Amino acid sequence: MKILSPGVLRALEHLNAAYPWDHNAHYHRWILRQLPQRFGRALDIGSGTGDLARLLGRRANKVLGVDRDPRVVARAQHLTSPDAPVAFTVADAMTDTPSGPFEVITCVAAIHHLPFTQALTNFRRLLAPGGSLVVVGLSRAETRVDHLLGLMSVPLNPALGWLKNKGRRSPRPLSMTAPTRAADMSFKDLAREAQDLLPGVRLRRRLFWRYTLVWHNR
Repeated sequence: MKILSPGVLRALEHLNAAYPWDHNAHYHRWILRQLPQRFGRALDIGSGTGDLARLLGRRANKVLGVDRDPRVVARAQHLTSPDAPVAFTVADAMTDTPSGPFEVITCVAAIHHLPFTQALTNFRRLLAPGGSLVVVGLSRAETRVDHLLGLMSVPLNPALGWLKNKGRRSPRPLSMTAPTRAADMSFKDLAREAQDLLPGVRLRRRLFWRYTLVWHNR
């Protein structure tokens, strides 16, 4: 769906470069609102440089962040206080995940790198009774609603970047992230599979090319 002219798109790209911001970190506070004020063990899948894991550590007895990239894990360890109840390890979310249960499992912008059904099955197995699973993911645009949200996000993206940077051009590099790839599942398909696996799961399309999934293991 191409509605904006190439010239407008180039102008928006320049604004994005001048006022960068982290789309995934944008949802961290929202994730915390889905969780109890205090909980025991938490697992952050695809933890990157550890921003979300450190936030979880303010509420959890213990947080484990796992990521496949040793370079990113080393950076997360460097940025984390030795006194924080947060640890990071190099691991594959499908084969090397530590034994549960966990009261909280989070996964931000990582599940589209994994086989979706197997990943949710693994998360469900690791989640303690009464625990919470929160996923922020990417899906392939397919419907008119998908394209409309994407279109709305194009001008909002630099506008929010300008606000987050308080109108100042930001020389700061964004957090280190693993190489990304395009999502291959549509929101409709992943919602259908999630609803089959996780009774009562809540999914919602979001701005900035994201969706959210919340499930409480009643």
